[in-house]
Amino acid sequence: MEKSPDAFRTISEVADDLDLPQHVLRFWETRFSQIKPMKRGGGRRYYRPDDVELLKGIRHLLYDHGYTIKGVQKLLKNNGNKFVAAIASGDLATVEALAAASQDEPAAPKTADDDQIVGRAKAPASRRFFSFVGGSDDAPEVSIGKSSVGKEDRALLQEALYDLLECKRLLDQVR
Repeated sequence: MEKSPDAFRTISEVADDLDLPQHVLRFWETRFSQIKPMKRGGGRRYYRPDDVELLKGIRHLLYDHGYTIKGVQKLLKNNGNKFVAAIASGDLATVEALAAASQDEPAAPKTADDDQIVGRAKAPASRRFFSFVGGSDDAPEVSIGKSSVGKEDRALLQEALYDLLECKRLLDQVR
């Protein structure tokens, strides 16, 4: 028997749906205040459909796009739950609309350690899908062994990285 799309889900159902262990979902509850499953007697968790969509978005950003927990927390704080849920569903129109709405509000000042993506890569501001990640023009030259990578080459490498991530996202949707 299949559950209704509006039905609450147990932690085991959500964990199976997201292909994650249950302890990861419990850990995420401690890191993301937006995840608030209803708890019944004995501490049994029941996730609402909106909670499941948010968890899918968090999983997508952490595992598919290489975001850190701190980076996803910042996206949630700046753009809200619907933004992160729309990213997981691939709803580009909603992502862009919510990103545009959040840019109308004054942004908090950035600090040097606000990197959102593992490896300190930043999305180019011109990228359509990834424009919700802030760019940085004051990045220092990166040294690799005896040679160094200049700002222009670094920008090209970052653009290639984001193109590859977008291809991976599209392939994952087809599977």
